Amino acid sequence: MSKRRLRPDEEDLWRKVTAKAERLHPEKPFDPSDFVTPTPATKVRRQVFDALPQKIIGPVTKPQTQISRAPSIMDQVGAAKVQMDRKSFEQMKRGKLRPAGKIDLHGMTLDRAHPALTHFILSAQADGKRLVLVVTGKGKQRDDGGPIPVRFGVLRHQVPQWLAMPPLSSAVLQVTQAHLRHGGGGAYYVYLRKRR
Repeated sequence: MSKRRLRPDEEDLWRKVTAKAERLHPEKPFDPSDFVTPTPATKVRRQVFDALPQKIIGPVTKPQTQISRAPSIMDQVGAAKVQMDRKSFEQMKRGKLRPAGKIDLHGMTLDRAHPALTHFILSAQADGKRLVLVVTGKGKQRDDGGPIPVRFGVLRHQVPQWLAMPPLSSAVLQVTQAHLRHGGGGAYYVYLRKRR
């Protein structure tokens, strides 16, 4: 059986499928060209290219195939610049500060969770609370087997975005992942600004 080159739409679908797959041999380097046989036209172009003097084209190097992933929301939250007192921030990250309030968004839809979070954060700031805990849960694996990946933990990804947008951005000073004793990857510490 001869191999053929994938069409662009087939390549996109293949990339989506392989993004969710686990490699059987992760120690072996992956080279996608191993799975595609060059067409005769490609072979002819390669022969012409190889025949050109090196002075004209310069040194030939094989392009590196590197799969880059978009930064996750957890990477973005973890990399955020510290806006609050460094000592308090370190205590908060280690779970030494006790949250003055807590909201649990488990099981809520995005339509219900957003207004509930907005009301909770603005009310907590009005009450003079500084540190609150927002529990989102880690999310359930909901793969229906289709070609389009389903986001894992929708609330977990959406809450930091809501906290960074108005009207909540004016009330929030710092957002970071909670310590394990307060929920770990399924919760966020939200440090609020003092009300003026």
